[in-house]
Amino acid sequence: MKHPSTPIPATLLERPNRFLGVVDLEGDHVECFIPNPGRMHELMVPGTRVYLIHKPGDHRKTSYDLTLVDYNNTLVSIDSRLPNYMLQEAINQNKLPEFKYYTVERREPSFHDSRLDLKLSDGKNQILLEAKSCTLVEDNIALFPDAPTKRGARHMNTLIKALEHGRASVCFIIQRDDASEWRPHVEMDPLFTHNLRKAVKNGVEAYAFTCKITLEGATIEKSIPVNLEKQAIE
Repeated sequence: MKHPSTPIPATLLERPNRFLGVVDLEGDHVECFIPNPGRMHELMVPGTRVYLIHKPGDHRKTSYDLTLVDYNNTLVSIDSRLPNYMLQEAINQNKLPEFKYYTVERREPSFHDSRLDLKLSDGKNQILLEAKSCTLVEDNIALFPDAPTKRGARHMNTLIKALEHGRASVCFIIQRDDASEWRPHVEMDPLFTHNLRKAVKNGVEAYAFTCKITLEGATIEKSIPVNLEKQAIE
């Protein structure tokens, strides 16, 4: 999928809070919205080349979204809203064998105590699917989450309940192309890791996909292995 407009290069100066960045844009200090609540400590480093999307609006506090980061010559998308759209596009275009013959029937379906991301259907059967945005990669290993996520842990339990009505899946969308394996970040969030392993043991499907990120657009590129073996503190 294409970016809504041409990304504008800038230099990150600081990140005063989770959703606000200050950049140097052609010599001016400009505030911008960061569409990602994650910590992203390795990406949000002053002096880093970033890219903005011009997005003015009457009800916005800033006129730009900070959506791309040039990290060691790897372009990383940090827009946590994007994975849903990339996944929907790939599924509807029948590009993912994991969901062959399925199309997206509904976005953000409510189920029990959660709002999930996608409901898929092949006309007879359904899949309830949760997509998670992943930006952290260390030594070619993608890790999620990069900050504790009670919501994410709750979603894993919800997906177990969804199995009563058909298939259920969690998809980790790695918004960069330099990962060869995905793992839960157990040191960061033991509860999420525990709930994910429990969900998979009960039949929830877990997949991880890298993405091709360019200044023209972003697309899901390929599936990589999901490694749920016990690691580190466990």
